Amino acid sequence: MPVVPVLAGLQPAAARAAASPPGPVAIGQRVDWPGVTLLDGRRLVAADLRDRAVVLVLFSIDCPYCHRHNRRIDRLAREVRARSLPLTVLAAAYDRDATAVAAHVAREELALPVTIEAQALRQWLNARRVMPMTCVIDRESVLRELIPGEMADADVQGLLRWARG
Repeated sequence: MPVVPVLAGLQPAAARAAASPPGPVAIGQRVDWPGVTLLDGRRLVAADLRDRAVVLVLFSIDCPYCHRHNRRIDRLAREVRARSLPLTVLAAAYDRDATAVAAHVAREELALPVTIEAQALRQWLNARRVMPMTCVIDRESVLRELIPGEMADADVQGLLRWARG
């Protein structure tokens, strides 16, 4: 199974050209995580995700559906942290203004890690422009689900199944 870099935007142009797949990663394809920078300045790198599933939500601070969805995803992240489950819950904003995104995160009282690298993630994980978009990567770094739109509470809580492997 080929390994595809997720964040080509963080690589030099020559490396991006050599690594570029013909399109987004397909369901069932392995994904390589070179890392993202979180709003708090920390880097989330592949080693941090070893033996962990990932729930990644692509969103915009101006999207009302995203506001409700992210509150549900935040509850999931808090539960995962409280139970020390092998699942990383992450949000990626399309918005490029880190100050505006940080203000939004504070106003919404979101405790999950957030990056502003959604554009780079979207080009690899999903070409659709649906918001929010929830991506699930299993504990072996294989893309398993692309869930477009706002999810109900029960569906978000159902994502806990990925922590069990």
